[in-house]
Amino acid sequence: MRRVSKENNMAERKNVEELTYKEASTELELIIRSLESGDMELEESLESYTRGVELLKSLRGRLADAEQKVSVLLQDVDGTDQLVPGEPASDADALNL
Repeated sequence: MRRVSKENNMAERKNVEELTYKEASTELELIIRSLESGDMELEESLESYTRGVELLKSLRGRLADAEQKVSVLLQDVDGTDQLVPGEPASDADALNL
């Protein structure tokens, strides 16, 4: 028996890169909850885990891009174009099961 919402099923049909950041993070959260429930069959669990890894990689990449853009925006006010390095994204959000 599959306990996944309609929104999650619709999002799964999209390529990960076509999802907005919010859609991807919401889908990842739903996948984690489903995996933690233990109600899925093995094959479905593996498929969900694989999708979760893809989502996590995409979200991390998007955060890294955003951090780079913020660094570029933090230029020195006198126009010398000095970049201020941002903090690297934490990898503490790893999908551990």
